[in-house]
Amino acid sequence: MKFSVATLSLAIFCQSQQSASAFTVGSENRINLKLSASENVDDLTPKEIPKPTALIPKIDREEGVSSPEPSTVTPLVDVVEEAEPSTAVEEVKEAVLEPKEIQPAVDLEQASAIKSLSGVSVTSVRTNESVELSNFLQSGDDKSMLILGTYAADFNAIEYVQRLRYYLPQLKEKGVEKIGLVLNCGVDAAKSLVELLDLETDATASDSESVAVELFVDPLGEAGRKFGVGTGWRPEDDEMSPYVKLFGMLFGLGAWATLPAVIGGYIGNPFYGQPWIEDATAVGQMKGRWPNTALELDESTGEVKVNKFKELPYVGSWERRPLELATLRLQNMMDISIKNWKDLAPTETALKAGVLTQLGGCVVVDCK
Repeated sequence: MKFSVATLSLAIFCQSQQSASAFTVGSENRINLKLSASENVDDLTPKEIPKPTALIPKIDREEGVSSPEPSTVTPLVDVVEEAEPSTAVEEVKEAVLEPKEIQPAVDLEQASAIKSLSGVSVTSVRTNESVELSNFLQSGDDKSMLILGTYAADFNAIEYVQRLRYYLPQLKEKGVEKIGLVLNCGVDAAKSLVELLDLETDATASDSESVAVELFVDPLGEAGRKFGVGTGWRPEDDEMSPYVKLFGMLFGLGAWATLPAVIGGYIGNPFYGQPWIEDATAVGQMKGRWPNTALELDESTGEVKVNKFKELPYVGSWERRPLELATLRLQNMMDISIKNWKDLAPTETALKAGVLTQLGGCVVVDCK
């Protein structure tokens, strides 16, 4: 699935923003099956206890097809006919609730995501070694998350990293213990971006073993295309300048959600909060980025003492105040994208591969 500028929330899973896609596998199916089974058991009376033969599936005979021998069909539950009714009910209940007796359906979304990344490799920024993504996703002890980002100077990549920084503690609480961040850029650009945004990764932290986020690079964006991310407006047109394509996408061409996301940054939202915005703005102010007057910060700790958007008349009590996100985006544009364009911009080879207009995606896999 795809995401654009305002689509990338990590919860993300904690708030699961607009077009980012997550596939969490298995747990819901198991819970639903278990509840359904227990409800059926409670309705049983002694006279409803099935005979052993009743648990063998009935196979309608068709011409030329014979039923299998009874010995080839294994009953789901063995019920002793001579047992006391109350004992038999307990045996049925215990057997139905036994996890080994319940086989959850295969999650097609997970299988599809893993298959699309099978044989697809990216480069670890820390070790400079190749990492196969389907193996990475399935190698965690609990849940693994993979973010397929865009090029380092892109608003999509910047805002997703800002969200990831804020929601990382909550992701860990939800069992997401292994996170891979793929950027369509070189090693130096990837390290520069996460350092600008104050996100600890295995490639930038002093203690790489204790960091959940592993930083990868894929300069030509091949992994994202294999996964099926959006490729923007006129991706097959080799004659048109990639910058002209990008300009068209600002008006929704090839990326319909762009305009609603931009407009939403100005008008706010009275119902739906995005607390990561305040955190990212505070990081920007601590690093001296402009605009730098939206928040009053504790100089020693960096904690927010006053958010001036919350003091606005009528709209200050909104979950997301008007101009709040637009102010952060101005910070990102002026002091990250433009100021560091030379270091973060895609190479000519990457431009020809289409990374300037390529979008991103996200997948979460339950490894249990």
